[in-house]
Order: sequence, then C-alpha cells, then structure tokens
Amino acid sequence: MPHVVARCRDAVVAVAMLGGVLFACYAEAAEPAVVDLSLTVAADLPCVWPVGMTPLAVVPTATFGRTGRHRDMLVIDEHTGTQLDAPAHFVPPPDSGLDGAGPMGAVTGEKVPAWQFCGEACVIDLTKHRDAAAPGESFLIGPEHVREWELAHRPLGPGDVVCFRTGYTDAYYKPFPAGERFVAEPLRKRAPGWAAPKPETMTYLADRGVKTLAIDGASMGPLPNLAVATHRAGGTRGMVWVECATNLGSLPATGSFVALLPAKHAGGSGGECRLLAVTEKDLARRLIARAKAKAVVDLSVTLDENLPIVWPGWGPGEEGGRYIAKVLNAFSKERGPFLALGHLFDSFAGTHVVLPSFALPANRAEIAAAEPVIREAVAGYEKKHGPLGTSSLRTSDAPLASMMGPAHVVDVRGLVGTAAFAEGKPASPLVTRDFLEKHAATRPFKAGEVVLFFSGHTDKHLAPLPAAPAVDPCLTKPLAGTAEGWPAVSAEAVAYLAGQGIRCLGTDGPTLGGVDATIAREVDWLAASKGLVVVEMLTGLEAIAGRDTFFLFAPIKIAATRGGYGRALALVADGPGTAP
Repeated sequence: MPHVVARCRDAVVAVAMLGGVLFACYAEAAEPAVVDLSLTVAADLPCVWPVGMTPLAVVPTATFGRTGRHRDMLVIDEHTGTQLDAPAHFVPPPDSGLDGAGPMGAVTGEKVPAWQFCGEACVIDLTKHRDAAAPGESFLIGPEHVREWELAHRPLGPGDVVCFRTGYTDAYYKPFPAGERFVAEPLRKRAPGWAAPKPETMTYLADRGVKTLAIDGASMGPLPNLAVATHRAGGTRGMVWVECATNLGSLPATGSFVALLPAKHAGGSGGECRLLAVTEKDLARRLIARAKAKAVVDLSVTLDENLPIVWPGWGPGEEGGRYIAKVLNAFSKERGPFLALGHLFDSFAGTHVVLPSFALPANRAEIAAAEPVIREAVAGYEKKHGPLGTSSLRTSDAPLASMMGPAHVVDVRGLVGTAAFAEGKPASPLVTRDFLEKHAATRPFKAGEVVLFFSGHTDKHLAPLPAAPAVDPCLTKPLAGTAEGWPAVSAEAVAYLAGQGIRCLGTDGPTLGGVDATIAREVDWLAASKGLVVVEMLTGLEAIAGRDTFFLFAPIKIAATRGGYGRALALVADGPGTAP
C-alpha cells in the first residue's frame, strides 16, 4: 500500500490519534484514515517539467559525524512534483499591459487565502478517458463530464475541491527511462497527453462557486494549444489547483476532507505542494464543516529573501543554505505567458518539520565514525538519558498522521524576559517539566494532541533584514547573546510530554531547543530518540490559543531529505479564521 501515510515502517504498530479517533496502523492495513495524494520528488523521477525549468538537486551540507545533525541544501523549481498553481502563474499583473492581465495577476502563492486550501474532495472519475487522444494531444474534460457527475452525486458548490481522477500519474510517473512517458513523450508527440479541462469547464466550475481543484495529470492545461486558455479561465476567476496529484482512486466520490499544503514562496506563482486527505468519516465531516465555514488559519512564515528564515548557526561553517528566489520565467512576449520562480535554500527554511533522522545517526557505526567532539557529546548524553536512538527515516516515508491532530497550545509568554543572557553567552527562558505539570493541572495533555508552544517570538521579531551593520532580532541577536533567546523546551519537559502520549511538538521559535548550543543538541537528540516530530518556526498561534483547533502540517515530499519546509494550517471550530 504505497500511498498510505499512516503506515508502519520500523515499528510493528504505530498509533496515532486523529481528532479523538484512535486507530492502529499495521503493515497490512487496508483502510487508512489519512491518505497521501502527493508524488515523491527525486532526481530519478520525472518531477520537473522537461522544458525551461530548474532541475532538482539535493546537496548534503552537514552530517551527524561532523555536527551531530544532518542538513541538506535544495535547488528546486516551485513547479516540481505535486504543485500548486496560484492565479499569478498565468494571469499577468494588472499594470503589465500584457494580454490577459487583471487583478488576479497580483495573487501570488503566499496571498491565496488559507480557506482555499481545504474542503471536501469531489472526485470525478475520468479514468476511461486517460489515453483517449492522439499523440501530443489531451482528452478534453468538458462541462458535460462535470454535469454527469453532479447528476450521479450532488450539485457542486463553495467549499468543494473538485478532483479530476484520470489515473495518469498512477500509470506513468516512474523512474527514468520509463518516466519519459510522463511529459517528455507527449511533448514529442510520441504518446497521448494527460486528460485536462477545457476553458469552459473552468468557467462552469467557477460559476458553481468552486475555487479549488486538483488533477492527477501533469498539468491542468491540455495539449497541444489550450494550456494558456484553461489556466487563465480559472486564474482570472480566483481559482487555485494542484497538478500532479496521485492516488485519487483511494478516495470516495464525496465525503473525504482534502488539504493542499503548498510551500509559501513570496511572490511565487504557486509552489511545491503536499496534498493529503482524511477519510475517517466523522473526522472528515467535522473538518469539512470548518473548511466550508472558512475557519482556517495559516500558521506558516513566508519564504522570502528579505526575511531571516534560515538557520545562521552559532558560528562560521554552521549556516544553512540561504534562501534565494529568482524569476525563472517572467511574463513577456519573449519568454512566454507565464510566471515561475526557481529557488536555492536550506531544506529547513521557514516553517518546517524536524524528523528524528535530522538529529540521529542512521546506525551505531555512524557514532563510532564521528569526530571526537561528537562522540564525547554522545557519551555524555547516554550517561544522562540512556542510548541515543538511530533513524534513517526520509521525508517521503514519514507518516503524515504524526504531524496532525487536536492542537494543545501552551502559552509560555510569561517566561519571556527571565533568561540571564550576555554577549557571547546566549540563553533562552526554559520551559521545564514543572512548568508543564502545573499547566496540566488545569488542562491535562491527551495522547495524540499536537502540543504547540506559544511565545510570540516570530510574531514580534520576524521582520525584513535591517541594513548592516545592524543584525536581525529573530535569529542573529539571540544566538550572539545580545538579545534574549526564544523559549526553549528542556529535555526533561520533552520526555514528560512523550510519556503523556504526545508525538508531535510545535513552536513559534526558530527551534525547540533554544539558543544554548549544548541544551539545543540535547533536546534535539532526546526528542528524536523518543520518536517525536517537531514543527518549528510557526507563527500566529495567538489566533488559535484557547480554541477548539485541528492542526495540520506536511513537508514537501522530497525523497532524500529528513523533514523540511512546508505549510502549517489550523482549522478552528468556533468561527472564521484569518487569511494569511
């Protein structure tokens, strides 16, 4: 069952709590509650459009043996793998004077409202038409196919996510050389293209109030000559969609909750995306209701060259790869009628998840081969906490169920201002086990909750980089000891939460372990050894504090990484959310 995200890997049984619904995941489980609808991104797969786009590269920049953690730098196009198209992808800016320009040309990926990323999956089965076209052409999905589905099920409307299921990615997204069939061979007119909607179909759906789509073909645009017309027909009406979805056949025609979790690139024409569905009926029903009420909050920071969103390290040689975004294709008569960006950055930029494999060695041999300072640190850790764990988990195999659940916000703002820091001696306020036990006396922790530490750090300090010689107050000043660090969760507090059945932690600080290098490494190692996943650099937690909230996060599905960047959303039960 290759697309089940709540599956077991190293353990025989993995247990997750989803909205109060406990389920056990076995290797042979047939009815997963959470389904991954995303393609794996890897260099040996046809994840990048083969004309004019940026080839994928994952470059290791740090190893456990040298630093006690792993890091990777990415070279990636925002239209890689499963991907989101924002209106600005094919609608030129309103002041450009170009054909098709309009107000929606200003709606780049980070400006799409959060509610538009969630809804009820309405799966239109078109698999019989998958290859029903001449080489180099697409079968055209018309309004009549949508009306046929509506007659069989129900009328479409606001809050529905229309998913065109053709089976194309399931059949043709394969490692090279077979992967040539996915896009390259249709472009060479040697094979039929993917089925895709006519412009009139986009208009019909927009008139029904549908704002979000997905398709399991390589593009929403049909070959050979309707791609621009279809994209603009939807984009000018404020629609967004996911291309290169997969496994849509695992969903019923209606009743599943679906979430689009795209990278939040500033000025982007969309972004790499994770697509998932919740199929457990009661939970899906409750999440769909929240989505249709637009009660969705974006908890993600924006990926922007002018923001301090990449780890600068405690000293030279420890910096993550800086976030660089460049226009790969601009609207122009010379370059074509679309916008696209290319990026180079550390895989843990912005809001990101840390998997156990980020901080742990793959095996004990990796410890033995580590540099002396790391071996000494491991020995000290094991004397205090017991054996350091091992993990080789990669993002493509991480269970998405472990990164979602009822949110339990712990307000730690009262600790801000209590750390004794000094220049060259960075320090953070410490969230202790005693602090959490006092919190639990009035609000107990429940197994399966996602515990989120709310300090307000990113809300207050994440701002455009100042002019030199000034440095940013979000990361650089706290790490230098010239400002107080963001609150750190102690190793003992992490162990306590693990003992309460918590499997996912989140923080609106840049890291869980704070600014003291020794404490931070101990916290990373302990959380990883306990099997916890940690979502870092959240923002806007005040919007969900004290509210009945379901938290979702998913990293972009890049095979070679150990977690990384993605989008965090929260669905609240008691009123509309806030747009990003």
